Amino acid sequence: MNAKSILTTLVSTTLALGANTCACAADTHRVYSSGILVLLFIGFVALVVVVQMIPAIITLCGLIKGMVADRKTAEAAVKE
Repeated sequence: MNAKSILTTLVSTTLALGANTCACAADTHRVYSSGILVLLFIGFVALVVVVQMIPAIITLCGLIKGMVADRKTAEAAVKE
C-alpha cells in the first residue's frame, strides 16, 4: 500500500467513527447550584495557598540575593 491509500483509509475511518458517536452535551439550564458554604470553603483554601506562597517568595528572593552576592565576592577575589 502506498502512502496515499493509507492516508485515505485513515481519514475515511476517522470520519466514519466520528459520525457514529453521539454528542453528549451537558444540560446548562442550571449553571451554578452550589451554596454559600462552598464559596466560603473555596475562598478559605485560596487564602491558605496565598498565605503559604508569601514565605516561599521571600525565601526565593533571599536565595537569589545570596547567589548574586556570592558571585560578586568571587569576582572581586579573582580581580585582586
